Amino acid sequence: MSERPYVTVNCAISLDGYLDSADPPRLALSNAEDFDRVDELRARSDVILVGARTVRRDNPRLLVRSAERRGRREASGAERSPWKATVTATGDLDPRAAFFTEGDSRKLVYCPRQEARRIGRRLGEVAEVVGLGTEVVMADLLDDLGGRGVRRLMVEGGGVTLTQFLAEGLVDELAVAVAPFFVGDRRAPRFVGDAAFPWSAERRAELVEVRPIGDVVLLRYALSDRFELVPDTAAADARRGRSTREGA
Repeated sequence: MSERPYVTVNCAISLDGYLDSADPPRLALSNAEDFDRVDELRARSDVILVGARTVRRDNPRLLVRSAERRGRREASGAERSPWKATVTATGDLDPRAAFFTEGDSRKLVYCPRQEARRIGRRLGEVAEVVGLGTEVVMADLLDDLGGRGVRRLMVEGGGVTLTQFLAEGLVDELAVAVAPFFVGDRRAPRFVGDAAFPWSAERRAELVEVRPIGDVVLLRYALSDRFELVPDTAAADARRGRSTREGA
């Protein structure tokens, strides 16, 4: 069996633990400097995964924004942006969504095996539809990605997907940017839902970094013995830029 990919969960939350507001438009929890950190994470990943609800709600492009980072990926023989993946039980996804139409990288749609043919008729022209079991189990999804040569997976949401990965103990690294305000609306999507998580008061997650990024705070946790303290090149680039400007 191929080795499972290294899994990084990355998200931004409010002080009261919400991923977004209850109503459109999408709530910007982070800031420009932190978005650049996320862009670097994307550039180092082989696949970016979000749940189907996130595709429907946010219509994300999931692309590497920086031309320098896209060029670095091309120079290494990779696509300009990572593959995209999503998980759906129903196939209720618009083939015209930015997830499918933006970027030239591979798109994967994971679904229950018994639904694969039907969903393939809807999405087969814009993505590869992959049936996995009677329901999609994230461990099986990781095994499939590992068999495709994927080494680094970045999971960006939403709450149901984050809950599944975390509750199943499949995450190597958790990065959470905390915004300095409250949402205060129980209709809004939460960071995670109810589940039996491997980390509790008796087994605390290992905090490996706390860093202010503008007005947000980044918290990084090592959730497995595979954790890699990769240097933050986005932060280093920002520091070099400040030093250059200060010396000019």
